[in-house]
Amino acid sequence: MMKNPIRRTLLAAALALPALCAPLNALAAPLVLGFSQVGAESEWRTANTASIKAAAKEAGITLKFADAQQKQENQVKAIRSYIAQKVDVIAFSPVVESGWDTVLKEAKAAGIPVILTDRAVKVSDPSLYASFIGSDFVEEGRKAGRWLLERAARTPAAALNIVELQGTVGSAPALDRKKGFEEVIKANPRLQIIRSQSGEFTRAKGKEVMEAFLKARDRKIDVLYAHNDDMAIGAIQAIEEAGLKPGVDIAIISIDGVRGAFEAMKAGKLNVTVECNPLLGPQLMQLARDVVAGKPVEKRITVNEGVYPAEVAAKELPNRKY
Repeated sequence: MMKNPIRRTLLAAALALPALCAPLNALAAPLVLGFSQVGAESEWRTANTASIKAAAKEAGITLKFADAQQKQENQVKAIRSYIAQKVDVIAFSPVVESGWDTVLKEAKAAGIPVILTDRAVKVSDPSLYASFIGSDFVEEGRKAGRWLLERAARTPAAALNIVELQGTVGSAPALDRKKGFEEVIKANPRLQIIRSQSGEFTRAKGKEVMEAFLKARDRKIDVLYAHNDDMAIGAIQAIEEAGLKPGVDIAIISIDGVRGAFEAMKAGKLNVTVECNPLLGPQLMQLARDVVAGKPVEKRITVNEGVYPAEVAAKELPNRKY
């Protein structure tokens, strides 16, 4: 009996359908991530941006990137643009903590999940964002305070006057690093913050404010606590121009752990830096995939970080990736 050639052709086509579908699925559009960065105010931020861009490329994720240039209104504009473009997920590192409810409600209404990176926000409804990945800024401040307590214990009779270079006014790291530091140093009443002002996380402003601290000196400055390395490096310039030795005449504590800080420690100009790891890109890309896929994720993901005193700077410097 002769087989029907038409029937045989149709059967072969039907059997081939699963094989045809596989490559079609593989060619599905890549996940689109809209990311709004604070700016490019420091070595830390530059490294953070580079990590995010490289990780997106490695993961095959389409990244739409916007630099807010330290302005909240620019970030709000960027987030609304991502909502209009119907991206799959939005991530941003907020310039300040407050003022996000309205735009995040718009993202939620559009069905677009939001991830916070590096910095937290204060909102009326925590469900407005899916997760926050970043450092524990309060603990960073505590680490800085603990280092100073140990140093102060070497000269138990001496009082130490501290000047503080805060980060951007209203930002999570500035608020939290101050809180953690003060929480720890209050254990020793001889440690007093005599002046505190924002250096906006930049070298130029850090130098400018430190110059003002030095000119207004009615009491000896023993310690500088800078909320990031860039401000500390700017302050080092001001201290040297005033004829003093940074790291000797004035002990300097800073936060971030960027290469410039290790170079300053190696040169004897900075005493300690508390690490704040900017290389969040790979973790962010995996988190974005999980959130879009509807997988359960931790509300708060903390990065592990260390404390690096000047004594280990020369050994650690070659290992720094940022």
